[in-house]
Amino acid sequence: MHSNKLSYQKVKNKYLKYIKSQEVLSEPFRNKINQFNNFYLPISQMIYKNYLINKKTQVIGLTGGQGSGKSTISNILKILLKENFNLETVIFSIDDFYKTFKERKIMSKNVSSLFLTRGVPGTHDTKMILNSIKALKNSRFKKILIPKFNKGFDDRESKSKWLRVNKKPNIVIFEGWCVGAEPQKKKDLLVPVNELEKQKDKKMIWRKRVNKELEKDYKKIFNLLDKIIFLKVPSFKYVYKWRLLQEKKLRITSKEKKTMSDNQIKTFIMFYERLTKHMLKTLSYKADSVIKIDTAHRLKSIQFN
Repeated sequence: MHSNKLSYQKVKNKYLKYIKSQEVLSEPFRNKINQFNNFYLPISQMIYKNYLINKKTQVIGLTGGQGSGKSTISNILKILLKENFNLETVIFSIDDFYKTFKERKIMSKNVSSLFLTRGVPGTHDTKMILNSIKALKNSRFKKILIPKFNKGFDDRESKSKWLRVNKKPNIVIFEGWCVGAEPQKKKDLLVPVNELEKQKDKKMIWRKRVNKELEKDYKKIFNLLDKIIFLKVPSFKYVYKWRLLQEKKLRITSKEKKTMSDNQIKTFIMFYERLTKHMLKTLSYKADSVIKIDTAHRLKSIQFN
């Protein structure tokens, strides 16, 4: 019992230390111990129990709207999985697999000008994602490199900055705003959801292509996920609010000078609006775990499906 208390205290202290490092600007984390006990511990226990079934590398999809806290939660889970269960965890984002600026420029000329802007399905290198996840799950593991994308200059980093995975991980957390997304019904594509679609996608070329990408290549990737955890934001308007906060942090922490103004962000998130709203409807009951986030950006409730 005493050793359990010591272990709990050690993990909690590491968690609190990490949280403190993330408290940028005037946005302190609220209810830290409550969140630790009622959310992070149960989620890490769920991942551990699932791993014990066959002791093979588990790939966990962590998904949710922009600014919902995917990166922070991924790193907290990594700490807990290591300290509590001695599980090695590798984290990477679907964002790191964006096509290069040059590739998106070609796509914008050949398909739709809207594909120059990174974000939606169709702007990722799906072949690279599929091969990376398969390699990590393979029982005959070989060292691999995971790409890194620099949002500051909107292009892929040189290979020298990529993530090196030298040892087969127990757990892979694959996070991203559209991870686990399903295609929409054809009839749901007909009505534009915002001014961007109304003005720039009058013939529905862009949204039809995004949907087709989800039906084919992205489906193959998401079929490799062992569990999906969905961070459910209160509504799409909070995606804009929290994305503004992300950009403020980026201005402070990024060495790159290229950041977006508030108006640029407003336009940028229109690219994400259709699919984010669709995921709020579908993943609420299809994900393995649903974590509701309240309007104050706190974890509000958790449901295991």
